[in-house]
Amino acid sequence: MDKVLLHIEHLTKRYDKDTVALRDVSIDFKEGDFVVVIGPSGAGKSTLIRCINRMIDATDGKILFDGQEISGARGQKLRVLRSEIGMVFQNYNLVPDLNVYDNVVLPIELDGKRIDRKFVREIMELLQIGEKAEALPGMLSGGQQQRVAIARAVAAKPSIILADEPTGNLDTASGHDVMGLLKVA
Repeated sequence: MDKVLLHIEHLTKRYDKDTVALRDVSIDFKEGDFVVVIGPSGAGKSTLIRCINRMIDATDGKILFDGQEISGARGQKLRVLRSEIGMVFQNYNLVPDLNVYDNVVLPIELDGKRIDRKFVREIMELLQIGEKAEALPGMLSGGQQQRVAIARAVAAKPSIILADEPTGNLDTASGHDVMGLLKVA
């Protein structure tokens, strides 16, 4: 039986009495799972990701990561949690003053972990951004910026990757490459 890595139970997020972004969501994610959450704009997909990564607090319910409740995680516990969850943000969240390579390794450095430079270069080459290692994000297309954000999430070798529309700005071929990478990451 595969181990449950992420357990979400009765998760609800209300912004006010009339705006409910998530309503009673329960799901388990097991090690090795590749899960795609689909739905129309405004269905709560990004809200779910933000609740899991503890960027926002859910109104009700609980989230367990690797058996530990993280619903109210703060401080050091939250920092450790975030080092285990790779994030690909819909708007990339690249640091404009850092080059591509430094953006990719920034979370690893912030966590005080050793950078596997060979692995980072392999990921960057696979995502076709290796030749852009010294470029600043503002010099890149939207698709290239998206691939940098994906490389950043994968390079840290997290236990789980949460990706908010990871192929939204990519052409079909690049989108397939990215999905293939995320499946094996």
